[in-house]
Amino acid sequence: MNLNIIGYTIYLLITTIIIIKVGKICYNNGNIFVSELLPNHEDLCHKINQILLVGYYLLNLGYCAMTLISWEKILSFHQLIEIIAFKSAVIICTIAMMHYFNIILLTKYIKKLI
Repeated sequence: MNLNIIGYTIYLLITTIIIIKVGKICYNNGNIFVSELLPNHEDLCHKINQILLVGYYLLNLGYCAMTLISWEKILSFHQLIEIIAFKSAVIICTIAMMHYFNIILLTKYIKKLI
């Protein structure tokens, strides 16, 4: 039995669920945040939030897929769990950093763009 294929499947399933769930939460709550930055521009706020969501999905799902080539050969179930946990933690930290980076960009530069 090839444990790498099992690991890839579990990893992609876990990270995809996390990415989609976090993306929906940020999208739903982001409309309010962006609307406060740009009062009286509701259509623009909605479009900015949609673009952020699409970029978020593309970047994170692409990164998850790219990390598969760096996996070493998995020899045991213990190693399988460790690798999945570590790789999933890296994705979660990346999502958190992206979230704060987007907030910083929006709060500092959005008014200059209009």
